[in-house]
Parts: sequence; C-alpha cells; structure tokens
Amino acid sequence: MKEYVAVFFTHSGAIKFDRNAKKNNIACELMPVPRKLSSNCGIGAKFKYDQDVHGLVNEEIEKIFEVAAKNYVLVYEE
Repeated sequence: MKEYVAVFFTHSGAIKFDRNAKKNNIACELMPVPRKLSSNCGIGAKFKYDQDVHGLVNEEIEKIFEVAAKNYVLVYEE
C-alpha cells in the first residue's frame, strides 16, 4: 500500500476529504502541509491507498504527492 499526501485549496476541502476517506475505510490523517509542497490553505491529508489515486480526485484537491523514501513525488496536479 502506498502513502500519499493530498493538498487542498481550502480548509473545508481538506475536512470533506477526510470525512469521505473515513466513510470509505481509508485511513486518513489531517496534517500541516510542508511549505515546499503548497502555500495555499496549509492543511493536507496523509493517507494510504492501494488503488489509482485519480479515483479520489475532486475539485477541492490542488495536488497529490506519493511519499517515496522520505521524498514527495507529484502524481496529480489540478
């Protein structure tokens, strides 16, 4: 299972994503976003997922990064 960090345009988008992930049994944790990833709302969601993350994308998501060997690899950008 791969680990990802999603960053959002707004705080409410992050909260909606977290709720939806938990409804779908996806372990998700809201966290401060490292400045090198985004300067928008400052809240991100760290989650583990074993399917194509593009299926989780909605209008609130700015970017999704895969966490690989302590590096962030961009896998989706709005």
